[in-house]
Amino acid sequence: MKKGLPTRGDFALFPNQAKDYDAAYRRLNWSLLAFRNASRHLLMSDLATSPVPANPSPPSTATAGGGPHSSRSDSRAGAKGTSLPPANPEPAFHPYPLWCPRFWHGMTLGVWLRLIFRHGLRIHWQRWPMAVAITILAAINSLLGGMQWLLGLIWPRVFADGAADPHAHEPIFILGHWRSGTTHLHELLVQDKRFGYPTTYECFAPAHFLLTEWATPLLKIFLPKKRPMDNMAAGWDHPQEDEFALCNLGVGSPYIQMAFPNEPSYAEDFLDLRGLTPAQLAGWKGGLVWFLRRVATKQRKPLVLKSPPHTARMRTLLELFPRAKFIHIVRDPLAVFPSTVRLWKSLAGIQGLQIARNEGLEESILANFTRMYAAFDADRTLVPAAQFYEVKYEDLVANPLATLETLYRELQLGDFAAVRPAVAAYLETQKDYKTNQLQTSPELREKITTAWGEWMKKFGYASEC
Repeated sequence: MKKGLPTRGDFALFPNQAKDYDAAYRRLNWSLLAFRNASRHLLMSDLATSPVPANPSPPSTATAGGGPHSSRSDSRAGAKGTSLPPANPEPAFHPYPLWCPRFWHGMTLGVWLRLIFRHGLRIHWQRWPMAVAITILAAINSLLGGMQWLLGLIWPRVFADGAADPHAHEPIFILGHWRSGTTHLHELLVQDKRFGYPTTYECFAPAHFLLTEWATPLLKIFLPKKRPMDNMAAGWDHPQEDEFALCNLGVGSPYIQMAFPNEPSYAEDFLDLRGLTPAQLAGWKGGLVWFLRRVATKQRKPLVLKSPPHTARMRTLLELFPRAKFIHIVRDPLAVFPSTVRLWKSLAGIQGLQIARNEGLEESILANFTRMYAAFDADRTLVPAAQFYEVKYEDLVANPLATLETLYRELQLGDFAAVRPAVAAYLETQKDYKTNQLQTSPELREKITTAWGEWMKKFGYASEC
């Protein structure tokens, strides 16, 4: 007589039915996991923090002799040949609670209302509380922005652009596709206190940060310690993409797609600025210069700027800043692609006013990379050799100090020896950092190399093709 709890196979009427009951039992487990994650999403209005997908497909059942999906047996059951979830599932997103601000909370009222009415108020019912909160804060942002403008008339050196002119301190632009290591390079360069940078708060509240940035220590509780999509630290004082400031100023950015991820994008031309009308282009230029002048007013240093869309905008950036310097970072596209997919799923899930379906996401990423680097190739010849330097992410990670020393020397950024201790100290704090390990199927690898093969060869990743 058997002792202990019965197994799933014990409920089979005949011995050969055990594997069928085992498969049914596993399907039930996966259904319960899907229900749990869907419930969590409804309650938290956020990305599920479990590595199990929100709507997982029931696992397929292999033959008794084993098949392509039966790498090991289920130790909890006597049945063999049943497929299991992947041994190395995609890492879970870090939680981003409901009370944490979305970037749209930094918009002024006019910009916010234009955004939602342009999309016909097609906001998912779960996101209406977020939309109401944004509307209230947008009105406050407009009031604070008006106060900063008035104070700027009285004390222009403190609350306006005054004597600070970004042309006097030519910026350094970090270029590269999303997930190519641009954030890591940005964090390394700003260890040099001779450089300034836009902070997360300045990009979040571009209309009034000169007036209100003193309050950021009080707002620390509203941000998580890590970014949702990776293990990079988050904080109001961390370097941030100026692209988010352009979004909140309403001057046009492809990032606006995050707010309505299921809607056709109307801002695609802001990626490379090539399809804009003269008025749109002038508005974009004016918005960028307006923001950078206020950042320079506060910091009075040459600015290091990082925004992946700038990779496709060198022509326009050179028109605005003829002596600007450009650092282009590249990474193996086979690593970039799955990481970018994860990034956009994370951002759409957190920032979206709709529940993202992510339809056509992979095709969009492939197309935007091609468009970005077509513009990059066309503009590259316009940049003087002394103002451009290219670095590989793999080299930066393997030997960061030597790579940065060469970069400083080639672009004449100053004496690297003066900043080496600060960079080394920062690297010591990051020694336990772990990148996400993402898998790509052979079919997906072929798809990537077919679409991006030209640039893979150009960037030195030809062996992957």
